Amino acid sequence: MNVREKTEMIEASTLSEYAALSMRTKGRIKPDTPCDIRTEYQRDRDRIIHCNAFRRLKHKTQVFLAPQGDHYRTRLTHTLEVSQIARTIARALRLNEDLTEAIALGHDLGHTPFGHAGERALNEVCPFGFSHSMQSVRVVSFLEKDGKGLNLTYEVKNGIACHTDGKAATLEGRVVKLSDKVAYVNHDIEDAVRAGLLSPSELPYDCLYILGRTKSERITTIVRSVIEHSSDDICMAPEVEKAHLALRQFLFDTLYINPIAKGEEGKAQDVVKAMYAHFAAHPEKMPAFYRQIAEQSSNERAACDYIAGMSDSYAVKIYKDLFIPKGWEF
Repeated sequence: MNVREKTEMIEASTLSEYAALSMRTKGRIKPDTPCDIRTEYQRDRDRIIHCNAFRRLKHKTQVFLAPQGDHYRTRLTHTLEVSQIARTIARALRLNEDLTEAIALGHDLGHTPFGHAGERALNEVCPFGFSHSMQSVRVVSFLEKDGKGLNLTYEVKNGIACHTDGKAATLEGRVVKLSDKVAYVNHDIEDAVRAGLLSPSELPYDCLYILGRTKSERITTIVRSVIEHSSDDICMAPEVEKAHLALRQFLFDTLYINPIAKGEEGKAQDVVKAMYAHFAAHPEKMPAFYRQIAEQSSNERAACDYIAGMSDSYAVKIYKDLFIPKGWEF
């Protein structure tokens, strides 16, 4: 047996009966010659890490637009924290850690510049709507590699598609969906405290009493509860889930509408909408790849794909090039 086949045998003999075995994947749309070293889910993970969209995440907003400081989360650091939490749970439950990691690393590849502000702007103006989860699937299925896509397995694409809404077909996908929420609730609190927008004393005491006073304690409490209460589905103790959801709602009621944290979002949405209107009306102004999408699909589809793929800084640059007059050069 080669290395991949040995790994597949180890999976079959050691993983839970509820795990998604790589040898039993539903496969890819375009058949690939199997690798003699890596399993199918390991190949998916590697393809995601090495793709352009993954690298652009380091310059995309998580919560704070262009924060002044090195320690605030970006979309990339958020993705890595989701992966770490999800892998811890998957390993403890003897689920497929490689599949879990691939889904986690790919779950936000389709996110817009300026975080959810950019997502809301595109959803308002695009005739077919917009969600970053489905755009992430479009990225890996088509947009990467100049229209060839990454040709990922069904299980990875399903987990990416369901990480916000819906129920993934695998437990690994459901672990990532939960880990995404656990990660952003707790790291957004940490970023908000660092920015002076929240004081630890403002956090709801009943939630902290159950989950813990620090980020580490809260994540550990939730992860331990998931490990102890999951079997054929992913769940946690009712009191832990209630506290987690209440803490999340607290952030939606306070931080995520904070005028200081969100003060620039209106401008960001205006930038996205203005660029969308311009490129939808003038597809010839987009790069060649997106002009092809306009010809094959529609101007609106192409404009949406182009803008969704931009980093924050690139979106600002393109907006300036389009709408801000340049000084006369002698």
